[in-house]
Amino acid sequence: MKRNELLNQLANLFFPNVCVICGGELLPGEEGACLQCLYKLPKTHNFREPDNDAEKLMAGRIPFERIASYCVYTKGGILPPLIHHLKYRHNQRIGLLLGRMFGKDLLGSEFLNPVELIVPVPLHPKREKARGYNQAGIIAKGLSETTGLPMSAGNLLRVVYNPTQTKRTKTQRWENVRDIFKVADPGLFEQKHLLLVDDVITTGSTLEACGTALQVCKGVKISIATLGEVF
Repeated sequence: MKRNELLNQLANLFFPNVCVICGGELLPGEEGACLQCLYKLPKTHNFREPDNDAEKLMAGRIPFERIASYCVYTKGGILPPLIHHLKYRHNQRIGLLLGRMFGKDLLGSEFLNPVELIVPVPLHPKREKARGYNQAGIIAKGLSETTGLPMSAGNLLRVVYNPTQTKRTKTQRWENVRDIFKVADPGLFEQKHLLLVDDVITTGSTLEACGTALQVCKGVKISIATLGEVF
């Protein structure tokens, strides 16, 4: 037996590769969650539906073209443990997997066709350093891999280190993110159709703040994609 194979077997013995949803052992080729659980994801398919719930939520707040969410995010559902492991258990594979799956659904759609550049919602450098990565960036990378669209991380910046949005009211969430984003070089996004990517849309305050900051870019168009929606 090769040394690497032995190490992998020992790792699986003491740190079993199990599904984060059902706890079952993952089969070869499965990442983060088993295929049976992923099959049960409550997909919205709302990229096919102009004036969907996400677009109604953001209507009149920022100029945008389209908004799509991959799944419904409900307490006790399939998506929350996946997002939790992505954000707080350092399981980047889950973000890549879900981003790739979402990208496959969007590929060739009227929603995606005009998009030129994928832009993840940024974390403040302090928070990204503490976590080790930006979860929106991981999702965006998965989307980029399956759609072939380039990703731009580092031009849209979060310049204010603010408290987490968890457990805040809609008004508090907006106050928490007002004026915390800026664009380093507006020329890079000039006349571009951007796909702004985040993990979950709840009140839309973070996406609104990003969209407001992006208005400094001449002729910019914005569409939005999130893994989950909470309404």
